[in-house]
Amino acid sequence: MKAVAAGAASLAPFFDERGGLGRDADVRSRPVHGGLQQGDTPGLYGGTGEAAICDVERLKRYLAEPRNDRKARAWAGVLDLRTDEIPEYLDRLTPVLLRHDTLVKNHDYEKGKAVPFNALLQAGIAILVDEQGLPAVKCSCGNPLRPFEGDKSRISVSFDDGNEKWKGYDRSEVVVVRPASHRLERIALVDVEDPDRGIERPVGTTGEEDTAFDTRKRQAVPSLIGTTFGEASRRLAGRGLAVAYDGGKVPPDGARVTASDPAAGAELRFGAHVTLSVTEDTGASGGGTTPPGPESSRETKDPGPPPPSRESEDPGPPPPSSPSAPPSSSPSSGPAESERPGSPSGTPGDTSTPAGSTPPPPPSTGATPPSTRSTPPPPSPETPGTGSPPPGSTGSSPRTTASSPPAGDPVTSGAPPPPAGRPSSGAPATSVSAAPEAPTTSAPAERPRRTRE
Repeated sequence: MKAVAAGAASLAPFFDERGGLGRDADVRSRPVHGGLQQGDTPGLYGGTGEAAICDVERLKRYLAEPRNDRKARAWAGVLDLRTDEIPEYLDRLTPVLLRHDTLVKNHDYEKGKAVPFNALLQAGIAILVDEQGLPAVKCSCGNPLRPFEGDKSRISVSFDDGNEKWKGYDRSEVVVVRPASHRLERIALVDVEDPDRGIERPVGTTGEEDTAFDTRKRQAVPSLIGTTFGEASRRLAGRGLAVAYDGGKVPPDGARVTASDPAAGAELRFGAHVTLSVTEDTGASGGGTTPPGPESSRETKDPGPPPPSRESEDPGPPPPSSPSAPPSSSPSSGPAESERPGSPSGTPGDTSTPAGSTPPPPPSTGATPPSTRSTPPPPSPETPGTGSPPPGSTGSSPRTTASSPPAGDPVTSGAPPPPAGRPSSGAPATSVSAAPEAPTTSAPAERPRRTRE
């Protein structure tokens, strides 16, 4: 991992840095809540009220010159472009200043090829970002940039070749940028010379269309419980608030928000972070539940297991008519649907099952009265869906990270009522196998089937 200090010349740049293509600034790295940030995070990048910090037109002309054709092909290859696509691509980029020491994959130009290396760019370096807020070009040298793909917690930074360790460097505050979940129209910057002044810059412009705003103005945290993670992130960004992350990946856009810290109604300054607790909905129609993996939806807060419920009890063998019944939905942890903000899918969040639509199971003890025991009971406890805890369980009730089908898909049942005389139990049958089980009315195992010779 090579350190790249603001104002320091690159050893093998694509563009001669003496030409003044870009100008870095003197910026002290800012503390950040977690090392992972999406490209649309308000205040992630900075700007100034002066002239453009990156001469995009000059870089465009330089790469279009016939004598630089080989260099242009190497440059375009890094960004998965053809050389004739370079001008249009550069027109879509936006110049900004880094406000945090940022990890990227940088590229030098050596012997006609782009040579990649992991780099730590110091706060204050001028870069171009793409339509999802990802670093794309280092302005002063024209070097193409790609996202850092390593483990942030295991980096070892080499401060040499004129890139001495800068004042304020803190390994724990290094940032990795991930793409925003949608294309940006504007980027909300902070003036690095006057932090009370915000700059709203349309994507693809170099500063001539900037508008200013007051970063001291506070915004209320919106009600987010029950919305998808993607929708919650966009709503927060629209109010100038950021989402706090922990771990190496962003939760899926479809994950459901179960809590926010601070809660709805709290008023925060521009760029303040809000921690979201989420749960992933991995159940599908007709399927069962899947325990989440260790990286299922890591956030700075873990909602923890839900309170004990009757779903954790063993309902015993299912009745003969139950294999065709899909799983019923767990109650939503969010507010009533009338209070829940909309989601990108636009579907309602009511997933309750009408009363009586799912046949009740036998008594929780699993015992069948002699008068009704006409066939051997099905295998247990290995049978899926009978309440057995997943491997590695400690006995607590299952986490909600994958216990419900996606919100907005009501679950109904077409299964007939249980046979007459069959005892019933008040426990709801909410834990169902992902695949239908064979009916228990099949031929007994001890009677071998006759075959004709």
